[in-house]
Amino acid sequence: MPPTLILIRHAEAEHNDTKNYLIHDPNLTKLGREQCAELRKGLMEDPLAQQAELIITSPMRRTIQTALDTVDWLIEKGVKVQADAHWQENSTKPCDVGTAVTSLAKEYPNIDYSTVDPVWPDKTSPAGRQYHYTKTAILARGQAALQKLYERPEKVIIVVSHSGFLRVGVTGCWFFNADYRIFEFAVMSSPGSPYQLEQHASTKENGGGLGHSWTEQVVLGSDLPDKLPKVRIIDNEQPSNPDRLHTMARPYPDRL
Repeated sequence: MPPTLILIRHAEAEHNDTKNYLIHDPNLTKLGREQCAELRKGLMEDPLAQQAELIITSPMRRTIQTALDTVDWLIEKGVKVQADAHWQENSTKPCDVGTAVTSLAKEYPNIDYSTVDPVWPDKTSPAGRQYHYTKTAILARGQAALQKLYERPEKVIIVVSHSGFLRVGVTGCWFFNADYRIFEFAVMSSPGSPYQLEQHASTKENGGGLGHSWTEQVVLGSDLPDKLPKVRIIDNEQPSNPDRLHTMARPYPDRL
């Protein structure tokens, strides 16, 4: 039987607060840390969260920090935290481009990075095509992410991800900062049919587990580009440094 999924959006990060999307792989803000405390309390009071046997996080700083701040009580019980590039955010703005695993492992050594795609954090080259900012790539990535979870043996899995990917790539639901929703895999109509999720009534009707999110649904893939947007040149390691805007192409789509 496939697992129950608790899908979480990260808490407020620096780019959410400042609207400066040139910040590379931003950290959580002070408010974000406070939101984590509220989310932590909500999860600790949720019977399903207490049964979680695996925590998966996007390998971005804001999602890792959210995971470490909110489910530390599960980690202390021995529940493993595994980074997975499938759950990263959609766009290729610096705020949505990750940091190399070699650096992350020094900052957050208790995360399991062994299954992170070797192309990480590439999202624009032919090698990183499954992470391209296009409708086709994001919908395919959503299905790949769900397939990996569907085949897992755990009964309850927590995933910490991002609003855009969760909304248009996986669930069709809005996620506000540090809110969560609970889903079951829908029964497949036939072998090979798409993976679909059915949300628990408690989080669907309440606008998320903490009640902070909109209840309206969106169509998967909506507002995503068919082709990679035009690019400007920017350095991945120092995206805000105007003296180094020459080493890497990065698209600049509107943020979802």
